[in-house]
Amino acid sequence: MTGTIAPPKGAAQPLPVGDLARLGERPVIPLRHPVRWVVTALVVVLLLNAAQTLVTNPSWEWAKVGTWLFSPAILKGLQLTLLATAISAVVSFVGGVLVAIARLSGNPVLSTLSWGYIWLFRSVPLILVLIFLFNLGNLYPTIGIGIPFGPQWSVPTVSLLPPLALGVIGLSLSEIAYSAEVVRSGVLAVDQGQHEAAKALGIPQRRQFTRIVLPQALRSIVPAYVNQIIGLLKASSLLFYVSLLDLFGVAQNLGSTHPTDIIPLLVVATIWYLVLTSAISVVQFSIERFSPGVRTGRCRRPRSSGCGARSPG
Repeated sequence: MTGTIAPPKGAAQPLPVGDLARLGERPVIPLRHPVRWVVTALVVVLLLNAAQTLVTNPSWEWAKVGTWLFSPAILKGLQLTLLATAISAVVSFVGGVLVAIARLSGNPVLSTLSWGYIWLFRSVPLILVLIFLFNLGNLYPTIGIGIPFGPQWSVPTVSLLPPLALGVIGLSLSEIAYSAEVVRSGVLAVDQGQHEAAKALGIPQRRQFTRIVLPQALRSIVPAYVNQIIGLLKASSLLFYVSLLDLFGVAQNLGSTHPTDIIPLLVVATIWYLVLTSAISVVQFSIERFSPGVRTGRCRRPRSSGCGARSPG
């Protein structure tokens, strides 16, 4: 004998099929966010006020900004900024890889020395590093090499290391410490199974790093390091304090010569820094967007397919 089991007392009763159909035909009303609209309106008002002051305030002197923007002195300082940043970026990346390898090595001496290097140059402000280097001639008037108890060859420190070389060395020494941590974190992000598989295949340890680990680590290292280059570009403005006329230094010098143009010259320097950092940001976005395997929090897919959609067949 069979019978219908009654639902427990107090349980929700299922809706009839007709009611479900009518509910499905009702339009979905989106949730309203009045606070969000109020905040948006407030931000728009503030932005419009800021834009109005930029346009109407005569103290900005936009005519002078246009005059100085492409002046030969400014462009020469811009050239030095780009040169110092580019050389320092390459040296810092290569040095960061070497220091990271030493930091990850099983050799306690190399690991300790690399840790000490990272600790030292992450602790000391860059401006102090630059000032020490530019006073290197006071500590060591000559730099030489020779045979113990034999002939010595030496040259004056000032003639061996010109100001631009000292500036690049200072930027690189400081940036290598940060680059090493970026590389080390990228290497540690590689799945441990890759290391174990390489060991199981009998691949030498050096080849494991150069052929298997580092190429995979670059997927996370490169976007992060491009961000470091932006910081390096802005840090190059400190070269002015050690007598190098970069973009900021030229703007400061021209401001001393033309005291009535200080604000326009600072605006010019700001515009060029915005242009340079924006260009680097575009490169960073392109790397993150189009490099295979780079995790950006968004799936890369054709428009016609969804995230996680499988290809037919």
